[in-house]
Amino acid sequence: MAQGKLKVKTKLPANSKKQQKKGSANTKRSNAPIKPKKQKFEEAHKLKQIITKTVNKAVEEEIRAKAGKSNFNLSKAQQAVAKYNAEANKQ
Repeated sequence: MAQGKLKVKTKLPANSKKQQKKGSANTKRSNAPIKPKKQKFEEAHKLKQIITKTVNKAVEEEIRAKAGKSNFNLSKAQQAVAKYNAEANKQ
């Protein structure tokens, strides 16, 4: 058996304001279409790829330029071979 008193529903006083019903949460957006998210992500991905390619090209050119200049670490025999190959390529 239930113990305790039963809950009794109370009535509001007559002079209190009535609550207004809320409108529907869904609103139609036929006049304002939304772009798909996929397009935004694809554009960002393309930009990242372009930036990556340009940075890699610049770094590679810089490394090649430094490698071409550095005959300092070569031994005399290696320098002679490099000189011989450079002259052979010119002809």
